[in-house]
Amino acid sequence: MTSVAFHTLGCKVNQYETEGIWQSFKKQGYERVDFESIADVYVINTCTVTNTGDKKSRQIIRRAIRKNPEAVVCVTGCYAQVSPGEVMEIPGVDVVVGTQDRNKMIAYIEEHQETRLPVNGVSNIMKNRIFEEMDVPEFSDRTRANLKIQEGCNNFCTFCIIPWSRGLLRSREPEHVIEQAQQLVDAGYKEVVLTGIHTAGYGEDFTDYDFADLLNDLETKVQGLKRIRISSIEASQITEKVMRVIDDSEKIVRHLHVPLQAGSDSVLTRMRRKYTTAFYQQQINRLKEALPGLAVTSDVIVGFPGETEAEFNETYQFIQTIGFSELHVFPFSKRTGTPAAKMEDQVDDEVKHDRVHQLMTLSEQQAKQYASNFEGEIVEVIPEEVETIAGENYLIGYSDNYMKLRFKGERTLIGEIVRVKLTKAGYPFSDGEFVKLLVDPQLTTL
Repeated sequence: MTSVAFHTLGCKVNQYETEGIWQSFKKQGYERVDFESIADVYVINTCTVTNTGDKKSRQIIRRAIRKNPEAVVCVTGCYAQVSPGEVMEIPGVDVVVGTQDRNKMIAYIEEHQETRLPVNGVSNIMKNRIFEEMDVPEFSDRTRANLKIQEGCNNFCTFCIIPWSRGLLRSREPEHVIEQAQQLVDAGYKEVVLTGIHTAGYGEDFTDYDFADLLNDLETKVQGLKRIRISSIEASQITEKVMRVIDDSEKIVRHLHVPLQAGSDSVLTRMRRKYTTAFYQQQINRLKEALPGLAVTSDVIVGFPGETEAEFNETYQFIQTIGFSELHVFPFSKRTGTPAAKMEDQVDDEVKHDRVHQLMTLSEQQAKQYASNFEGEIVEVIPEEVETIAGENYLIGYSDNYMKLRFKGERTLIGEIVRVKLTKAGYPFSDGEFVKLLVDPQLTTL
């Protein structure tokens, strides 16, 4: 039996796509082995969001080549899409496929095995207007089910290469999303995480069906689904209709990731973000009214070209005003090929790292503050991993409102929904006490 090993860099979309690629190999009779093993075929799913992403991708590619020089090395994903020539130049790379035509990957591998010639299967992503279907009925990581609903982005923010690696926005047909969600629930998943490159832009390329309609259909048509999590939603995409669906829903969790990037209007303009801080704040306030106890997480870039001390302070104060439950903070990284990489007034690395540190400290304070609101309360958690401390098993998982909890419990509870009392708020996780397993009443009726 031919063996295949995978390595995934980057985001949830890449993780989802690796699983989709694996399904196609599985159907052809391949055996999956660990990436550190000797395999006949290595598939590296790359990231290109920063220059560092490119560098890490090259390191992993070279590691596979060293591991088994006789293997077929196939490189796919965003770095392969944006820089196929650069990837092909790495000695030992045999097949390159970008962020489309993954269904041709096995044929390319077989072609290479016959001819021993490298195959470049990358085509122009900007011409693509169709969502590429991938069947992912289950995940190798059994507790979380990502469900990809759209591809591409039309925003062209000045710091971002992604439209060039993923193309323009295109949405998956609703019936395929519902069908895939049902498959995942039938495979035992309690929660689906809706993912995409610009997730809540779903439906912008349809005439009479949008993101709110999809949320509604997932809620009403997927039998047995317990939780719907939206991986990311832009402030501008929180329409009245989306608000109403979130408000009425019993399955959409009390957690939304709403990217901010900067809390200064002048920096937002240079980034080519399509909102002001006032608009962002208004949207968050409305969400918090609709969903009491809502956790809002966000992304922030510090040290964007030209960011002054005053502009950074505006961002700091704005974050204090909003009160997030956690932040992902990134120092600005020049991405070759983006307008921001060529901007003047690049901020000194030392200044960037100091600002990152300040915001990380603030994020930790806000995370603890948010979690402290739930001390003594019972929350629903899906355990994802086990940690053994002093001979005892502790389970670690996320509540519906995205607090990370650690509590004593049996390994058999992984992937189930359990009730946990939050006993001590903290960061990166809070301590809890197992209360009970939540059993589906439909399964217990005779």
